[in-house]
Amino acid sequence: LGWTSNDALQKAKGLLRAEKGGHTGTLDPLATGLLPLAFGAATKFAQVNLEADKRYTATLRLGERTSTGDGEGQVVERRPVSCDRAAIDAACARFTGRIVQLPPMHSAIKHEGRALYDYARAGVEIERQPREVHIRRLVVVRWEAPLLVLDVACSKGTYIRTLAEDIGE
Repeated sequence: LGWTSNDALQKAKGLLRAEKGGHTGTLDPLATGLLPLAFGAATKFAQVNLEADKRYTATLRLGERTSTGDGEGQVVERRPVSCDRAAIDAACARFTGRIVQLPPMHSAIKHEGRALYDYARAGVEIERQPREVHIRRLVVVRWEAPLLVLDVACSKGTYIRTLAEDIGE
């Protein structure tokens, strides 16, 4: 918690005195869990994992919208949560399968060599193209209003934050 993927990589490279290293996916500083790292000749094969499907456990706070779409931003809107488990299950079913998402500005997607989150933090909005993603599984783990915990199995490039906004509406 609190480290970017590159922070974790640089720390491991220093501890292992590795000259060459890479990570297999970009995580934001609020993410926790497993981040596979590759060193030396293994970095040549890291791309396979970058393209692989992903699985996340996401904790969402329904009824709040933040300036960044995650827990780091300022709360810009609060609404009462008036949905029950059946409504949440129905929303999850609507987002299972192939869907189209607009990548959020607070993402690691590059534009002219810079991550979108760099532009967002500078107050610059970049036009983004919607992307097709595949949500293979979207299961409610726990629902205790306003907190919702989801287990998500998805293709590369799926943005849990935008999924959370859609479910919370």
